[in-house]
Amino acid sequence: MALIDSGVYVDGRRVDGDRDPGAAVREARASGGLVWISLARTDTDALHTLADLLALHPLAVRDCLRGHQRSKLERYGDMTFVVLQPARYDDARETVECSEVDLFIGPDFVVSVDGDDRVDEVVRGKLGDHPDIVAKGPYAVLWGTVEHVLAGYGPVLSGVENDIDEIEDQLFSNDEGVSRRIFKLQREVIDLLHATAPLADMLERVQDIVSGTSGSSAPAFHDLEDTARHLTDRVDAFKHTLESALGIHATLVEQANSDAMRRMTEFSITQNDQVKKVSSWAAILFAPTLVGTVYGMNFHYMPELSWPWGYPMALALMLATSVTLYFLFKRRGWL
Repeated sequence: MALIDSGVYVDGRRVDGDRDPGAAVREARASGGLVWISLARTDTDALHTLADLLALHPLAVRDCLRGHQRSKLERYGDMTFVVLQPARYDDARETVECSEVDLFIGPDFVVSVDGDDRVDEVVRGKLGDHPDIVAKGPYAVLWGTVEHVLAGYGPVLSGVENDIDEIEDQLFSNDEGVSRRIFKLQREVIDLLHATAPLADMLERVQDIVSGTSGSSAPAFHDLEDTARHLTDRVDAFKHTLESALGIHATLVEQANSDAMRRMTEFSITQNDQVKKVSSWAAILFAPTLVGTVYGMNFHYMPELSWPWGYPMALALMLATSVTLYFLFKRRGWL
């Protein structure tokens, strides 16, 4: 676990000079100050060395080394372990990229384990300009870190909201890819909800911890709690909006399929009517053709050929058969 920084703060101001973590801890405790050690990436040996030096709880150390934790706060005696998930939004890919920042907070120390975002460096720079905040103790570092993480969620939510607006316009454009886009963005919103949903309760617990240790209220954390609840409500609203959009799209697809089936049914009925008409006329015309064919065989012994009324009888038979078939098919609706 590579060392980013190891600083000693007395009365909120950083003491000049570079120190290894062990020397920084001893100096901070000797002067009644605060030691703030920042690590990047995980390395078992380095973190275990700090764990022995500062009596970090083994369960918290295990969670830190394991990584991929959701936002949470755990209390172990007088030490607090906090996991935060800073986020970035890749608008081109429509993905929320969450990293992880772990903080071990004790009575006179802060150990921050940062991911690739280097949140720690930014927070250290901001708090360096406000020694009055750092002078309030280790939880001032937590306040600065949470404030920075919450501020980073703003552009993420704006990017997601913009894509949701585009999806709402895309819903009625018959775009076949909109359902995949909705589902993908919904998954990203759920990941963002996992990162933000625990924050309000975490900050409420921090206020209880600070009140219990210092005997004073923590209005700054209360403001952060309000911000966290507002963010969570927005993310939750995004989730419900996407669920509704997915339902609307399914309804539109079902309606389009129903329209297509209706048109196919209508076409099939029309085609069936046409087949009935053709078949009916074919049967009607077949009757006189059959009679004419029989009497056109010219056999010598055909009694009807010698009858005086044979010819009129054949014509009458043709006409009667055709008329009978016509009215029969007409009655059944085939004509």
